[in-house]
This record gives sequence, C-alpha cells and structure tokens, in this order.
Amino acid sequence: MKLAALLLIPFLSATPAAAQDQPSLPGLPQSVEVALKVQRDGSLSVTEAVSVPRDTSMTRTIPLRANDRVLGIHDISIEGAGNAESGNDQVTFYLRGGTSVLRYTVDGAVGTSLGVEHVTWDVAGGWDTRLELVRATFAAPAIPDALSCLAGPPGSTTRCGAAQIDHSGLTRVSVPKLEPGSRVQLTAELPGGTVTATEKLIPSGPFAATAPVWWSWLAFAVLSIAGAVAVYVRRRRDQQPGRATPVQLLDNGRFSSPDGVLPGHVGLLLTGRVSSVDLAATVLDLCVRNYLWVSEEGPRNWVLVRRNPPDEHLTAFERAVYTAAVPGEAATLAEVREAGVRELAADTVRRGWRSPKRLSKIGPRLCGYGVFLTVLLAFTVGYAQLGLVLLATGIVVTAAARLLPERTKAGLDLRDRLLGLNAQLRTMEAPDDELLGSRALPYAYALGEADAWLVNACSLSAYWYGSSGEDAVPLARTSGFVTALTVAFEGARDLRPDEPKTPAPA
Repeated sequence: MKLAALLLIPFLSATPAAAQDQPSLPGLPQSVEVALKVQRDGSLSVTEAVSVPRDTSMTRTIPLRANDRVLGIHDISIEGAGNAESGNDQVTFYLRGGTSVLRYTVDGAVGTSLGVEHVTWDVAGGWDTRLELVRATFAAPAIPDALSCLAGPPGSTTRCGAAQIDHSGLTRVSVPKLEPGSRVQLTAELPGGTVTATEKLIPSGPFAATAPVWWSWLAFAVLSIAGAVAVYVRRRRDQQPGRATPVQLLDNGRFSSPDGVLPGHVGLLLTGRVSSVDLAATVLDLCVRNYLWVSEEGPRNWVLVRRNPPDEHLTAFERAVYTAAVPGEAATLAEVREAGVRELAADTVRRGWRSPKRLSKIGPRLCGYGVFLTVLLAFTVGYAQLGLVLLATGIVVTAAARLLPERTKAGLDLRDRLLGLNAQLRTMEAPDDELLGSRALPYAYALGEADAWLVNACSLSAYWYGSSGEDAVPLARTSGFVTALTVAFEGARDLRPDEPKTPAPA
C-alpha cells in the first residue's frame, strides 16, 4: 500500500509547471525522480534527483553511442555528493550517500521519420545498483501523438507498467524495481515541425560507411576516372591509322633497319600477333647474316645447314629460332619446330616498344587481397569496406589491363617508320650490292613486299643459297624456299598459346 501511494503522489499532487522545472525529491532510498523537457531547438533538458543510501554509492553510465545514434551531453552540474566524468564515448556519474540532483542537456535525442519527430531517451539506464522506483515526467511544446515506454534489459520489448499522458499534456512514467543494468526507455512522437531534429546517425557494423571509408571510395572514384581517361587516350592514339615516316636504309653504305628492328619484330609491332611469316623471316635473316646456309637438294627439297654458331650478336629469340629450325648440324624443312615466340614478345618489351603485362598480374592479386582484407576486417576491427575498395580496385585494374593497348609511344613511332620502310621497299630500286639486296629481303617478306622487292632485285644473286651444280642462284629463286619455310612453321605447332592476347591494329 505504501509503494502504491508513492506511485500515485506525482500524478495527484505535482502541477505541470512544477514537473517541467524540476522533479520531486525521491521518497524511497535507491530511487530516481526524472524531469525531461524538449526545447524548440531539439535539445533535451534532463534533471535527475537520486536518493543514495547513507554509506553507499551509486554509479550511472550513459553511453554516447548506441547502435547508429551518436549523442552529446553538456552543461553538466551536480548538487550533492557526487561527480561526473566524460570520455570513451560515455558519461559516468559517481554519487555518494544522500540526495543528489543531476542536470545536463542532451543533443541528438530528437529524430524524424515520415514527417514525425520522435524523442527517445533512457530515463534510467546504466545503473550499477537496483532501483526501487523510477518516476519520470516528459514535457514538450506540443502534446505527444503517441507514447512508448520499455523497461528491462537493453533490447527487451517489455512495456512499462505505468506510462500515460495526463489531462494537462504531461507525460508520466513510473517503473518499480529496476534491476542493475536494465533501462527505462521513453519514446514520444510529436507532430511534425514541433521541434528541430538533432539526431546524428553514424552507421555501425563491420561494413559501416564511416569517414575513412567514404574517403577511400572517393579516392577510388577519382583514380578510376583518371585511369579510364588514360586508357581512352591510349586506345584512341593506338587505333589511329599509322603514317608512313621516311627512313634511311643505308648508313655509311651499310644496311640499317629503323631503331635496329629485326624482321621477327614486324608482326608484333604492326598487328600485335606473331605469325609463321615472322619466324620464316627470322630464319631468312639468319641465312643472310651467315649463321645458316640453304642447300637446294632438288625440286622443293631444301636443307638448312648450320654455318656459324649463335653468338652474342643474336637475341634470345633468334637463338631459340636458330636451334628450333636446325636441331642438329643440318635439317630439312620437315624438321623445323616453332620456338622463340615468348622470347620475341619479351624482347619488344625490353626495347620499350610494347608495355609489360604487369597490370594483368597485379589486378587478380589485388582482388585476392581485397577478399582477404574484407573478411579479416569484418571479423576484427571493422572498416570492412576498405577491403571492398581494394577488391574494386583489382577489378578495375584487371579491366584496364585488357583494354590498354600493348604498343607504347615508341612502338607507335616505330610502326610509322616500318610503314615508311614498307613504302620504300615497294618503290625503290634495288642496290647493285648483293649484300644490301639480301639484307633487305627478310624485311620485305615480313612486310609483305617480297614480290615487289624480288622483281627490283632480279639481277642480284643469293650468296647464302646454294644448289648442286650451280655457282650463283638468282635472288628471285629463293621465294619458293621462303614460302615452303613459312608453311613448315605453320604446321610445326599452334602458335596461339604464346601469342599476345590483344592484337594491335596497324
């Protein structure tokens, strides 16, 4: 009967004005009287009168961060035996024996949803001591349209036994016997426009979009746009038709190719692919440079003979082609094998004519690291979206690696010079020197101008080509050998596994 009378005292005796200014003093030890008042600017004024038994202490901890909501508490004052401490996203009140009155202001308690303001506050919560009685009043510039009061452990949906709006519009709440760690949560819905919404929401959880995450996504977006522009510019430049640039074939009377380009390089630089023509032109070039000898044993019967061993003047791919074309001291065309394609591609990269395929390896690695980092952060410190940023970066890098043209600016310049060489071989007159005529022949085959060049050089002999019973073989007669050599390379092995995957248009 005594407890029931105490529950009714504030409902019968307190006036609305008095309730809005300050709470009544607690009538029971270990009890709390609370007065809440929301202002027009959305701030919540809180006054708590707490009765602490003599020779004991009570502590209340108010978290400033709950789920996605961030609160602010300021203007703290205490009348009585106690003190307050702030830090680590919480405010803690330490109270000693007697009655203490706590006053403070809360920012962030007013939210809005569908045009309705809702004020949510834990009237009591975070106490380390059982409360015999919690009573509270709530006042606002307008009468609440709806009221919700929950009591019990955090997360529970048990409603308060006594929570109502009286005839004057004052909200009253009364909860007896609140266990330590439990809370009394009051939510009042106000008509839209009554007060200013002050709620601050910061997403929580491992995939929360926090400030570092937003900055990371912004950096990713900026870099992606810059990368897309760079890819577009390079592709557009690479796809533009080449312009034949005049070249000088003779240097002090000796044959000189543009930038030291070899016949085997021509296919990669013009079409982005290695064909049997490029390998046949490489073998022909080795013959012209006296590393190999062509012996004509009969109609459509040729034998390649080693004349000089490969030395430091040959590149890695030339040595590979040399060994594959003539496995022993001599070999027929049926014995030639495809080789040197990988070395050929690597040589163009080394010379700076084509880009290395680093991005094609980096992209999948970044994707793997991104997945690993996402899982790791999700189960540890959070910020898991940073892993997603890394994963997205890997995907973009992988796409860029497929879209980027392989030819560099130096490769494009050399393409134009090869086109100039092509035009020059098609129109120029062959020199009188057999050496110069033969030195140009492999490039004419690689560029597809062999027929025109052989017509121009019909008066020259092939010093690298022999036939039984003949001392001098006309240069034009070698066309059958090169054609047969090209066919032999085509049938030796499928070239596709070693070819570049992205052809570059001429």
